[in-house]
Amino acid sequence: MSQGDFVRRMGSGGSAIYGAPNQWQRLHLDLPLLLLLLVLAGVGLFILYSASGQSLYYVNHQLVNYGVGFSVMIATAQLPPRLLDRWAFLPYCGGVLLLLAVLLFGVGAKGAQRWLEVGGFRFQPSEILKAAVPLMLASYLGQRSLPPRFKHVLSALVFIAIPPVLVILQPDLGTAILIAASGFFVLFLAGLGKRYLLSALLAATAVLPLMWYYVLHDYQRQRILTMVDPQADKLGSGWNIIQSTIAIGSGGTHGKGWMLGTQSQLDFLPESHTDFIIAVLAEEFGLIGVTLLMGLYLLIMLRCIIICLRAQSMFGRLLAGSITLTFFVYVFVNMGMVSGILPVVGVPLPLVSYGGTSIVTLMLGFGMLTSVSTEKKRSS
Repeated sequence: MSQGDFVRRMGSGGSAIYGAPNQWQRLHLDLPLLLLLLVLAGVGLFILYSASGQSLYYVNHQLVNYGVGFSVMIATAQLPPRLLDRWAFLPYCGGVLLLLAVLLFGVGAKGAQRWLEVGGFRFQPSEILKAAVPLMLASYLGQRSLPPRFKHVLSALVFIAIPPVLVILQPDLGTAILIAASGFFVLFLAGLGKRYLLSALLAATAVLPLMWYYVLHDYQRQRILTMVDPQADKLGSGWNIIQSTIAIGSGGTHGKGWMLGTQSQLDFLPESHTDFIIAVLAEEFGLIGVTLLMGLYLLIMLRCIIICLRAQSMFGRLLAGSITLTFFVYVFVNMGMVSGILPVVGVPLPLVSYGGTSIVTLMLGFGMLTSVSTEKKRSS
């Protein structure tokens, strides 16, 4: 082998070594992102065991959730971005039909009708729209000149508005906001003009009083009031926030130790294995543990940003960027509501909180993002 051949092989970024193809490229997987997600899943299981009261039931079921999620990610990564672009309307239309089915035939729990049950299997269709909406918007706007024209902005707003309206009727305001945000991120990344952003901000400000009196339910208004003053109802609506902030504060810098947190182990902290799981981490591992977890999330988002910047098509850039921003919002909203700076809206901590549908949906998004990361290699 000549010196020139050697240099070309070494400069290929590890895609081939003495003629051996890179298996990860062959599988269309981004190895750094995959490893980071596996580490996050391992951390999630470690925290969940303590948060669930050392319950192997939850740990085993979460392992199944991770297995299904990573399988979905790997399967989705095999789909070329051009195929995702061409058929983006199918998951969007299917998700909207499922939301209509929830309103007609859905299964209720805790005063909300958000689930469908088929053959004993229960799932939440609104989770599908968190991935379907940005996919649809990226396909629609990616095929048009950017920044988008007024008529294209109006059409995009219609696509964005339909799913959240149906989700609000369930009612599930938190999920509706996340779905709408995932769509708006695509518009923002497409170069939405400042006048549109300012108009949207003014319109939202004008609509807020109407939403307070005519859209929000009593329990949703109470959540906002509780955020402002949780001490007003210590044993009622303010209980969750008070206990979570006590858990976070009592952990200090180093924490009390694994499985030694009093708020979670003595059942003072409600939903400790789902929405409020980071309060368990804060109590048992302190500021250091929370900082390490935030660092892991930051590394995942940085890798996603790199994939976004390297995307070979406008569709890929819009899709990867919106998935990354939506993931950030997940983390921010969960940490915000647990620490008391945001209302409690039932958003799980990504890939750490116990839950099946949310994990599968997140991994579906990462699968699409990984597909974008290998777009150049597919076409080359």
